[in-house]
Amino acid sequence: MKGSVWSNDLLKLLFNAVPITGIADNASAAPLTILYLSLHSADPGVGGNQSTNEVVYTGYARAAVNRDGTGFTISGQSWSLTSLVAFASCTGGSVTATYFAVGTAAAGAGKVLYSGPVTPSLAISAGVTPELTAPSGGSES
Repeated sequence: MKGSVWSNDLLKLLFNAVPITGIADNASAAPLTILYLSLHSADPGVGGNQSTNEVVYTGYARAAVNRDGTGFTISGQSWSLTSLVAFASCTGGSVTATYFAVGTAAAGAGKVLYSGPVTPSLAISAGVTPELTAPSGGSES
């Protein structure tokens, strides 16, 4: 079990790029400044990547979220989106998104950092702009 302060520090490092004094620093040649939300038709699983069960519809693209205090909010041992995030509008096809993931890549097999269910699921078809609301998130515990 992790301590609550440590869990909070880890989330701040990951989602807000805040260093953990004496342990972890965000300074590197090219630190990530953006994380990417992806939508999935089924759980990407603990061994999956961002393309595992990723939705497919005409117009779909992952949504970029700033890796700082403007994109994600950290409260205690939990994280959430700071505001609503809209994906590209569907111009063809249909699919239901039942999971989302936060990952490292704009496209391809990016690393999944966190994933969780979309509740309620999102029925996506032509003319629909899928959105995740600010309460979407997870916990470190």
